[in-house]
Amino acid sequence: MALYSEKVMDHFLKPRNVGAIENADGVGEVGNAKCGDIMKIYLKIENDIIEDVKFETFGCGSAIASSSMATELIKGKPVSEALALTNKAVVEALDGLPPQKIHCSVLAEEAIKKALQDYFDKNNIPYDAKEFPDCAHCDHCGMM
Repeated sequence: MALYSEKVMDHFLKPRNVGAIENADGVGEVGNAKCGDIMKIYLKIENDIIEDVKFETFGCGSAIASSSMATELIKGKPVSEALALTNKAVVEALDGLPPQKIHCSVLAEEAIKKALQDYFDKNNIPYDAKEFPDCAHCDHCGMM
């Protein structure tokens, strides 16, 4: 049995939405000190719709594939749908990840939420802080 699904390999070898967005409406950066993965998500939002999303990821194939798939899942969607994206949805869309690589999908979810939180903060949009990871006190993120 293959360690990675065809979708994981496709998103690793041909990642979608790679790069940065100049003057992004929201930027989120997270990292995992244990494995060295770092993800940065950029959002361009118009009328509550994610018009564009890009990522820069330094990490393993699963981290790159998770970033790529996560951006595909939120592009063109309302902010509320992006906020509801879970790491489980990313894993399912990739047709699975090995158990030791699930943290990559968690990082993708957290990076998107950090970018959304940045967007809300920049635009003085109220939000429930419980919707966002507190990376300053967890083992997923050493970037804050």
